[in-house]
Amino acid sequence: MRIAVVGVGGVGGYFGARLAQGGHDVAFLARGANLDALRRDGLRLESPKGDVELSVTATDDATSVGPVDAVLVAVKTWQLSDAFDVIRPMLGPETAVLPLLNGVEAPGALAAALGAGHTLGGLCRIVAQLDGPGRIKHIGVEPFVCFGELDNAPTDRVETLREAFGRAPGLDVGVTADVVAAMWQKFLFIAPTSGVGAAAHVPFGVMRETRQTRDLIERAMRETLQVGKASGVNLSDELIPAALDLLDAAPAGGTTSMQRDIEQGRPSELDAQTGAVVRIGERLGIATPVNDVLYRVLLPREQRARGALEF
Repeated sequence: MRIAVVGVGGVGGYFGARLAQGGHDVAFLARGANLDALRRDGLRLESPKGDVELSVTATDDATSVGPVDAVLVAVKTWQLSDAFDVIRPMLGPETAVLPLLNGVEAPGALAAALGAGHTLGGLCRIVAQLDGPGRIKHIGVEPFVCFGELDNAPTDRVETLREAFGRAPGLDVGVTADVVAAMWQKFLFIAPTSGVGAAAHVPFGVMRETRQTRDLIERAMRETLQVGKASGVNLSDELIPAALDLLDAAPAGGTTSMQRDIEQGRPSELDAQTGAVVRIGERLGIATPVNDVLYRVLLPREQRARGALEF
């Protein structure tokens, strides 16, 4: 397959590298120092699943890539609108656009900008980060990707893409009958742990072992579940203990990407995670008091990172 990766951070770098290892023609869309390093030194991946160094095709000019079979979108959620113009020159009639972003709103935004016929729903699980230009470090969690058509219809392009991931080493490919529900299931975990972790400045191990923060996470999860149900998504109450099991299995020293961005003074996905729970809840008349407090507490730091506030 011809595959383009837009956003070469921890997620895009890891899955793009594994697809290239699997024999696929992968183009990495990057910029700045990251692009320079990819062109000069290739992509270097450090992972418990196996290290790899690859010579890769890297560019900031999507027109030079041309139409591809699939586009993996792995930018931060707040960068998504900037990615639309990058993606357009790589769209053919059957090109699948697969968002691997945190949150639940990216497929809708992509469908509105690029056409519903191109857009898949998708999610991944991995703890990985950019460890310097052209360097990806996989810290923990078994790499997993799952995707499907937004109407859950079986299609040849989804099956072809699933086979492509299946031939790639160092990852697991999931099959789901309801990709939107699967995205909300991940959201149920990532938004509360990101919000509490950033507000408390502690990693997973401390969050889960401290009774008060664990309780706060569970309450935020329950609010998120109710918002999802009110949105018409088929979600079970059993997802709460399952999400807490994921927290218990996470690396003790690990943190979410949103937490790391906030702590390091960078723009984060606060609006797409904690903010989305509050925003969707308000629209549907669902109270989200824990998420609301987390959002309000973290918002000044987010505004400072974006240059809207000084302190």
